[in-house]
Amino acid sequence: MSGESPLGSSPLEGAAAPDDETLALAHALFDAAREGNSALLGGYLAAGAPATLTTSSGDSLLMLAAYHGHAGTVRLILEHGGDVNAPNDRGQTPLAGAVFKGYTDVARELLEAGADPDAGTPTARAAAEMFARTEILALLG
Repeated sequence: MSGESPLGSSPLEGAAAPDDETLALAHALFDAAREGNSALLGGYLAAGAPATLTTSSGDSLLMLAAYHGHAGTVRLILEHGGDVNAPNDRGQTPLAGAVFKGYTDVARELLEAGADPDAGTPTARAAAEMFARTEILALLG
């Protein structure tokens, strides 16, 4: 898409491309979410970094933390306004990512924050059934 920001899939019309320093910071935040580095991520979120920041493929900080199994980091991002049901560009939600990987503790955090088990493609419920995640299926009700 012409003019798409490397930081997310919904850039502001006419916005300038981010500079190298901004891109480096965004990548550091994405890495912190993947690694469960809540100390680093929490500092930036507290200073005003957007909890809804996404990669160019639409993976939010929350999706990255959920997919990599970091329940504490998931909770931190949610406390700073992360969108529990925001799908990435492939229609996958953070809950479906956690279910796919089998992270029951992450699924519990997301469900307690209001994640919809029937949102996205595939849904978290469908993924739990497909991969026989019985403990997570029990959480889904």
